[in-house]
Amino acid sequence: MAWQRRSFRGTNLARALNVADLRELARRRIPRFVFEYVDGGAEDEVTLRGNRAAFDRLRLLPRTLIDTAARHQRTQILATAAQAPMVIAPTGFNGMVYTQGDLVLARAAARWGIPFTLSTVSTVPLEEVAKSAGGRLWMQLYVMKDRAIARDIMQRAAACGYEALVFTTDANVFGNREWDQRGYRSPGKPTLQTMFNTLRHPRWLASVMVRNGMPRFRNLESFLPPAAMTALGGSTVIPKLFDATLSWDDISWIRQLWRGKLLIKGVLTVADAERAASLGCDGIVVTNHGGRQLDSCVAPMDVLPEIVAAVGGRLAVLLDSGVRRGTDIAKALALGAQAVMIGRPTLYGLAAGGEAGVERALSILTTEFDRVLGQLGCNQVADLKPEHVRRR
Repeated sequence: MAWQRRSFRGTNLARALNVADLRELARRRIPRFVFEYVDGGAEDEVTLRGNRAAFDRLRLLPRTLIDTAARHQRTQILATAAQAPMVIAPTGFNGMVYTQGDLVLARAAARWGIPFTLSTVSTVPLEEVAKSAGGRLWMQLYVMKDRAIARDIMQRAAACGYEALVFTTDANVFGNREWDQRGYRSPGKPTLQTMFNTLRHPRWLASVMVRNGMPRFRNLESFLPPAAMTALGGSTVIPKLFDATLSWDDISWIRQLWRGKLLIKGVLTVADAERAASLGCDGIVVTNHGGRQLDSCVAPMDVLPEIVAAVGGRLAVLLDSGVRRGTDIAKALALGAQAVMIGRPTLYGLAAGGEAGVERALSILTTEFDRVLGQLGCNQVADLKPEHVRRR
């Protein structure tokens, strides 16, 4: 039979050559319902696919005969040194992917010299992450109907020395993630097929469910009823807690409670970016929540240049959603982003191999980005300019 190309089917992390390989390995390592939670998007997943298509529409234009032997990735994120222009994005339920998943991700970020953002709905307490991980820690904030939850999160994060607060504003109404729902016969109750599939992953069962029990929302223990504390039970309750009354007026309330750096995550228009700048926010994250909220939503890469042009001199602009390659990082930075947030790539690594898998994901992305810098004729992040990018 003639040799044919085929997707990665190995089990050796060292032979995973890109994020897509880690995704395939993750798909086989964890139960289907967990993978769908990590991988899926809202409704028809038009936004999810559009995030990748937006990167694909951009082409890179290299300069030649430039000495790039001394190139490096060191940069500034929120006016503080970072070893690479990346931030690990906030993702919830990580304990369902790998035991102590939040802590594993935070430790990897510290070793690589980049910030890590802990989710409000993490399964490791924010105090434990601060005590055990080190490095630059950011705290993601969901403001729910019970404002005491947000107040508690901010006060605890400040007491533990978290550097920045990342206020997520695009989840006031929870997204309709249909593929995530298909694993349940009713909210919080897996189908028989889901249960049988889960039994086919004994290593995951032993490490995640048996060793430590069902992961719990450890930052919310004082506020949720016992039946809603676990990752399965809470997944049906927490979406109902999100507050649809959120408005720009809440920024002043947050500022009264939070004295550190403040980023608004969920910006996709120049008007909103300018409002954030006028209110004294330290940064914004241009994102559509990784395609998990509004379907048929614009891709962040399509609006990044106009947002940077409007507010790039007044606050930090970060790009999130769809980053899978070093070329993606280069395109975002060339168009004015200070850094990119990565969510699924490190989650694929976490699912594929725990701590070693996260290390592999970060190694792949930084190696790719280093290579792209050299091929473009750039020695540092600051050398990347809009003229390095052409729209197809």
